[in-house]
Amino acid sequence: MTVVWLNGALLARDEARISPADRGFTLGDGLFETMRAVGGRVLHLPRHMARLAVGGGVLGMSVPQAGEVEEAATALLQACGLQNAVLRLSVARGEGPRGLLPSAHARPTVLLTAAPGEFSLAHIQAVTSRLIRRDEASPLSYIKSLNYLPGILARQEAERMGAQDALLLNTQGRVAESTISNLLVVTDAGLLTPHVGEGALAGIARERLLEQTRVREARLAPADLLCARGVWLVNSLSLRVVTALDGTPLPVDEPHTAQLEQCLRESA
Repeated sequence: MTVVWLNGALLARDEARISPADRGFTLGDGLFETMRAVGGRVLHLPRHMARLAVGGGVLGMSVPQAGEVEEAATALLQACGLQNAVLRLSVARGEGPRGLLPSAHARPTVLLTAAPGEFSLAHIQAVTSRLIRRDEASPLSYIKSLNYLPGILARQEAERMGAQDALLLNTQGRVAESTISNLLVVTDAGLLTPHVGEGALAGIARERLLEQTRVREARLAPADLLCARGVWLVNSLSLRVVTALDGTPLPVDEPHTAQLEQCLRESA
């Protein structure tokens, strides 16, 4: 039996109910975090909760506190019999009337789900999306919104072209990120990643690498990737080596791949 945590209670997934008037469903009005659990413990929970709080501030909605999420995750992992897992925390604004303006008294809907999963390493091909651009001036570029249609469209575009992900440029034509990951590139200047001011999400894996001074921020043009010594896509769940971009083969930097994998697999 699959169990979920919904609004403070553990429920069988088939018994969990969300109102058809919930703005998360009708408008994509809400936030989410995808987290990794190892040994029954959520990794980097304070970082995820800090980012969620920033998103709540942008949207003007309340979000759960770290203690509540930690207790919910512990109970859910035990109920599901999982030690190593992928957790998704979804926070929707809750029920509201028709129209765009939310009610000042809306009570958020909080859902936590768990599935078996561990950190993974993969080699993929990517394309540069021609459909979607990241608006680096928009506050939505800095939050993990429930409305993920831009990423969905870009991912479908990549699928049609035989690739596994799409890189997204910003309005200035520079590289921001992929549909679900931050970008890392190694050049003569070192290991680089686009700045959040370029429209890149402040990813947790990216944040850790920056703090450890393994990578630094820079502006990256599409041409920089084609002459790079290695290109990777990183998030809390995976490290993906990009072996081809828009049909052009890219070199694979095995030493950097091994170093990045070791760092990102670490639980600390």
